[in-house]
Amino acid sequence: MLNKPIYINGAAAISIQEPLNETVIYNPLNYSQVHVRCIDPVFKEHLNPIAARRMSLIIKRAIITARYAVKMAEIEKPDAIITGTGLGCVQDTEKFLEAMIRNKEKFLQPAFFIQSTHNTISSQIAIDLKCKAYNNTYIHRGVSFENALIDALLQLNKPKIDSALVTGNDEMTPAYFKLLQRLNYWKNSVDSSLNIVDSENSIGSFAGEGSVSLVLSKNKIKNSFATINDIKLHYNPNGIDEKFIVDFLLKNGLNTDDVSLFITGANGDFNNDLVYKKLDNLFDNNRIGHYKNICGEFYTAPAFGLYAAAICLKNNTVPKTMMLSNNNLNNINNILFYNHFQNRDHSLILLSKCIN
Repeated sequence: MLNKPIYINGAAAISIQEPLNETVIYNPLNYSQVHVRCIDPVFKEHLNPIAARRMSLIIKRAIITARYAVKMAEIEKPDAIITGTGLGCVQDTEKFLEAMIRNKEKFLQPAFFIQSTHNTISSQIAIDLKCKAYNNTYIHRGVSFENALIDALLQLNKPKIDSALVTGNDEMTPAYFKLLQRLNYWKNSVDSSLNIVDSENSIGSFAGEGSVSLVLSKNKIKNSFATINDIKLHYNPNGIDEKFIVDFLLKNGLNTDDVSLFITGANGDFNNDLVYKKLDNLFDNNRIGHYKNICGEFYTAPAFGLYAAAICLKNNTVPKTMMLSNNNLNNINNILFYNHFQNRDHSLILLSKCIN
């Protein structure tokens, strides 16, 4: 349990939905493709065109969402910038490797190599915000964002830090999509992305990508989205059981009846969703939700899930597109957010509505 509640005061996302619009979860776009790229904003409206020419797509997205989240949080710049990414700037990595092969390891452009490192994203955000404070990057595939979030919460427990910008950024290039396709990450076809969870008798999901920025703070503002009460990561090949969740809630003074919504990382893949089904006895279908049908599957998709959960708490309603029961859910007080990666890395995050 945290020493004090941590508030989500700013949030912004660029995803396969309309960019920089927190209402997208209430009227999301539906896709019939297995691989969906981000809907990007008009970059020249947000970035200096000359500077933007030297930035990759993922850097542009990360900087823009960071700016939006910081402005929304009513701060000049954060006291810490922490990023989670599974792949980093994979597009620049591919460009560097292609040039190395094409030129037989001669006359290589150092820019592609410099910009291909994973911590480039966090560094570029810091340069843009002129923030010389704590800066860190976590690369742990499907739990990259959760590790970044834990670091942020630890930093906020220190007296010198009042706010932290936490971001989750990943891009799914065609080459990497094909690589994961060989490992059965994706379905052969998708009729409706919004109904992907109903396809859980088959293997694979559909690929998305995105950049999400959240500003966490010790201080509540008028437009705070939600509070983060606790987070726990668990490494266990056998997953977590009902007792693990009950104990987690009890530690925070709650029981299963106090949980308004149980959001999982269900994505339509039979093996992935089977892990969540083992907990169906804890919560009825009217209190079970999901989010990957809106953003697609990528390593830091949980960042979008947490963003969506915070919006639900802020607006006190959950859209039917996020509900297993396909019904709207109102009067939301506590959300338990659960994700796993390949049934090895598991995470629980407890969020609550801001109390005036």
